[in-house]
Amino acid sequence: MEPLKTKNLFQDLSQTLAKDLLESVDYPWEALSQIGPYIKKIGEALPEDEYEKRGEDVWIAKSAKIYPNTYIAGPTIIGKETEVRPGAFIRGNALVGDGAVVGNSTELKNVILFNKVQVPHYNYVGDSILGYKSHMGAGAITSNVKSDRTLVLVKGGEKKLETGLKKMGAILGDNVEVGCGSVLNPGTVVGSDSIIYPLSSVRGFILPGSIYKKRSEIIKKK
Repeated sequence: MEPLKTKNLFQDLSQTLAKDLLESVDYPWEALSQIGPYIKKIGEALPEDEYEKRGEDVWIAKSAKIYPNTYIAGPTIIGKETEVRPGAFIRGNALVGDGAVVGNSTELKNVILFNKVQVPHYNYVGDSILGYKSHMGAGAITSNVKSDRTLVLVKGGEKKLETGLKKMGAILGDNVEVGCGSVLNPGTVVGSDSIIYPLSSVRGFILPGSIYKKRSEIIKKK
């Protein structure tokens, strides 16, 4: 399924420090199990004039703004000019790009956030990859475990791809807008430049340039 491959989902891998990792896999979810070790590998090589190490396996850009009352566990990298706002809970295995916003009461775990991603209000993002300039509205979350605890499948039309993963949230292409209060079910993949209406329950593969109103009403952007 070519549209689901890493090279087709993301328009510019230079917009993340995970470029080398993502280029090494056919499908982006194959990188999820490697995020922690990869952060440890590249963290030690980050320029000391731009990043400082704070605690075990936590590297934070000196230009980032970290508000009080946040929790950041390693392995984690916080990029340049990024804001981590009060109450944010970063549980580790988090590679957060430049110019991103991690908002109040937002929880991150085992994620890649490309540059300029915004998860600014009450978001849960776990076992997921969010492409360049993607944005999740207030209360939007990724659900990363199926109710029956079986392995996650990625569904594209009549076809299904086995991921081999018990935990997988969502993969968002570049410039995806997710409306407030939406749930991205396990194995959701949203193509670049798509819009998800507020209060949506989304699953499967959404083609690039789509407007998702509900499962029975997905239209192409004009």
